[in-house]
Amino acid sequence: MSDSEEVARAITRDPETMHGVPVFSGTRVPVQTLFECIEGGDSLAEFLEGFPTVSSDLAIDALEEAKHLLLARTS
Repeated sequence: MSDSEEVARAITRDPETMHGVPVFSGTRVPVQTLFECIEGGDSLAEFLEGFPTVSSDLAIDALEEAKHLLLARTS
């Protein structure tokens, strides 16, 4: 499975779910919440504890995609 397929599996965006806000697949947890928690000083483990419907794999896939996008933009 390619990196983009991993992200497509990890993140969904549907106008019928949370008004189209990108969420972790199979949940109603906005992906932005992960970044806000990290910005606020929480660890990934703390985020996962607070949002048990988000698997570690989903969170890591989202972080990997953010990393790839940032590195591509700054290269």
